[in-house]
Amino acid sequence: MTTFNDRENAFENKFAHDAEMQFKADARRNKLVGLWAAGLLGKSGEEATDYALTVVMADLEEAGIEDVVRKLAADLAGKASADEIRAKMTELLPVAKAQLMAEL
Repeated sequence: MTTFNDRENAFENKFAHDAEMQFKADARRNKLVGLWAAGLLGKSGEEATDYALTVVMADLEEAGIEDVVRKLAADLAGKASADEIRAKMTELLPVAKAQLMAEL
């Protein structure tokens, strides 16, 4: 039974690791999209970084990306549509994952 238990523990550890990496990738993507949105709003430097952090925090309201899309669509009224925001988020997720992998 030891082999079975070891295997079960390995799968549980992999699941936990994968979930943590997905959370980090989503947070990084939200920061990147926040920086993109900050640029559209004319923010730069520390002001842009602070704004990006508010976007990251917005994702903690509910599961999925719609809470972030709502925040950005409201903030970017007339500058980017909800569909453009979703497209940008899709575009930036692989970038966020690549950045995380480079840090390991």
